[in-house]
Amino acid sequence: MQRELVPSDARELEIVDVQEGMFGVKGTGDTSGYGGLTRPVIMPGASKPPFGGWFDDVHDRLSTLADAHDTSVIEKVIVDRGEITFFIRRHALLEVVTHLRNDEDLRFEFCSSISGMHFPHEEGRELHVVYHLLSMTHRRRIRLEVTCSDDDPHVPSVVSIYPTADWHERETWDFFGVQFDGHPGLTRILMPDDWPGHPQRKDYPLGGVPVEYKGGTIPPPDERRAYS
Repeated sequence: MQRELVPSDARELEIVDVQEGMFGVKGTGDTSGYGGLTRPVIMPGASKPPFGGWFDDVHDRLSTLADAHDTSVIEKVIVDRGEITFFIRRHALLEVVTHLRNDEDLRFEFCSSISGMHFPHEEGRELHVVYHLLSMTHRRRIRLEVTCSDDDPHVPSVVSIYPTADWHERETWDFFGVQFDGHPGLTRILMPDDWPGHPQRKDYPLGGVPVEYKGGTIPPPDERRAYS
């Protein structure tokens, strides 16, 4: 069954940050002119219903859920490029994914991916965790997003609901430092056990190790060039 197209005006754009210099790097002493670049970081803003097609059905069923303070479990919804993302309040994540899996009209039985993101400019919600869910019954896909702070990097584990989340949560912990409470064995999965820090965070030092290449040695990135 083909989904109705979402209206092009279903969302607005939002400037979330302004980067200065090439790749956001400052203080390099670069004289090429690229250091003077200023670029706004534009993200799609919140969308308002109706969204179109089955998006509204999923939204309406999730909207019936509320926490102990009678607050909606949905922070906001973003519809962009024909995809829908539900920003879910962290404490309600387990309730939401359980409902998405078990509700016969939803049946999002499969969690295909979990990934982390780091936005240092978002004070109090620097870390984001993104969940891609698939309904094989209804042939639909949605995205959930949960945020937490650098100071409190805790998110409930969904392994009890989606066993496929096991290694995905370990990778997100390994690279971003998100603690998945309730995970059966939250250990590193790609980096060595004694690796310091979480290397995909944007505040992680560039650093590196020398690399041998055809008889020569390439120094680490932070030692390859210096400006004076």
